[in-house]
Amino acid sequence: MSTERIIQVADLSLILGSLRSLQSDIGTVSGQVDMVGSNLAQTRAELSRLEQAFNDFVQADLKAKELGFAETRQVKIRQEIESKFGQYAIVRRQATGILQAADIQLVRQETIRNATEELMLSTPRYWLAPALVALAAWLTDKRQLAERALAEATRRDDEKTSLFFSLIGRRAGRAEVSRIWLDRYFGLQNPYSLDRQTVVMVDALANGVFNTDTALLCTKRISGWIEELSQQAGFAQTQRGQWGDALRSKTPYFNHAQRYTHLSRFSPMWNDLNGALNAASMQSIVLEHFQDIFQGEIKVASSVLIAVDNLLTSLVSHFDDEELPLRRTEQLNQLIIEEAGDKRAAQQRFDLQSKAQEERVDFTQLLTNAAMHPELSHVTRATQRLAVAHSRDWIVDAHSDVTAQIRQQVPQTIHLEIEDWKGQTAQGDNEAELQDSLRQHIEQRKQQALEQAKLGLKDWGLIALGVVLLLMSFGNGIIVFVMGLAALGWAFIGYRQVQQRRKQIERDFAVLQEQSTQALRACLAETVEWRRDWAMRDAVAAEVSSLLESISPEQHLLAGHNTTRRVMPATAAQAA
Repeated sequence: MSTERIIQVADLSLILGSLRSLQSDIGTVSGQVDMVGSNLAQTRAELSRLEQAFNDFVQADLKAKELGFAETRQVKIRQEIESKFGQYAIVRRQATGILQAADIQLVRQETIRNATEELMLSTPRYWLAPALVALAAWLTDKRQLAERALAEATRRDDEKTSLFFSLIGRRAGRAEVSRIWLDRYFGLQNPYSLDRQTVVMVDALANGVFNTDTALLCTKRISGWIEELSQQAGFAQTQRGQWGDALRSKTPYFNHAQRYTHLSRFSPMWNDLNGALNAASMQSIVLEHFQDIFQGEIKVASSVLIAVDNLLTSLVSHFDDEELPLRRTEQLNQLIIEEAGDKRAAQQRFDLQSKAQEERVDFTQLLTNAAMHPELSHVTRATQRLAVAHSRDWIVDAHSDVTAQIRQQVPQTIHLEIEDWKGQTAQGDNEAELQDSLRQHIEQRKQQALEQAKLGLKDWGLIALGVVLLLMSFGNGIIVFVMGLAALGWAFIGYRQVQQRRKQIERDFAVLQEQSTQALRACLAETVEWRRDWAMRDAVAAEVSSLLESISPEQHLLAGHNTTRRVMPATAAQAA
């Protein structure tokens, strides 16, 4: 009997020791669970930041690769242009050089003739080579050679040759020769389909190169072109759309996320908001563009020789149509480089600017290209002024249309998403309502989480087993009693874990409530700032309209190198 009691006491001590060890292990695990739970909110926030950082990294990597590809392609394209059309550049450099050499008589006529003949042999398809041969023959008084060379030059490109010799005649002071060639040039033109070099004629007119009679001829032709084009059905609407595209081409592509960090993170409409800011920023860029055109004095070249030489350089330096595909690819890659690898933004800019490099356009499109893309049209500021002045009414209408479209596209309601809560605001002034909605949403989520934090079937099973074993222990000894206590103790440990989990849920949701409240408050503050920012950018539209309304065509023809005062004909003013 004493032996049995010793064994039972020994066995009970072993069980109690094991339970204490198990309880200690469970306490350790419970502490670790508490630590994990306390880091849950921080982990959630870090995960969101890591996701954003990863997306930024991917975008930066793509842009870096596109930038590298664009720089590599740019080098290859320029090498291809040089290999295919490098000889053209040599011919272009010779054009004004021959004229200037003839002026100062430092080069023998025989040398000039030999040089032009060599250029003729090296560029068998280029119009300028036989034109220079004709020029050299004219300088050396070789009429038959000049006529044959002229015939070949006009066969290769009649329009450029006619404009070229019109400028040569003006340079030489041969007014009648200049007028005949210019009249021939005009006779070849179709105002619905003009070549890009027509801008040189407009440049000459704007800079006062032509004498009074020739200038009147040009203005009458221009007025006639505009009048003819205006007879088309839907002409005014076409001009509004054409100038609307030109104005939109000045839209910047900038990501304002660094300024609006919370809206860019918590608003699914951020792309629309960012686009609306950029669209409104177009107004200040357009204003600065037109101010640069019309502010300041334009100095006329000191002599007609310098003025014509500048125009000749512009005419011959324009790349020819066969070079156009490579030049367009070069331009696209240059835009990618300027946009730091953002191919989408570069393509949008290229699409809006590509009309400036079309082979043939109508006269009004030519004016648009000259006014808005001088770097592509190669025009002077005087020509820009003339082009804008002739197109003023169309620009005013187009600007009104574009401004109205920009304002219509501004989001009236800004949607917000914080965690899985969704709300919206118009002006950022409904903070109390949104905070209440957010608080209710988080409270609902907390209650759902608390409802899930309860004893499971296993725990209730242990409780039932413990009760049964305790009841059975009255007739079956202390071992059954201890087993019942162990089952109830295990269930009690489960209960404590549930209570610890519920407390952790309370803490986590308290942190979530605080972080979400701060995020919402920041979003609303940025909404107010965004509305103010957009309004300031949009307000510049009134300054643009005021500037455009003050422009008139009569003010923008330079007196040039003639002593006679130049006055726009009434027909030209009316057509403009």
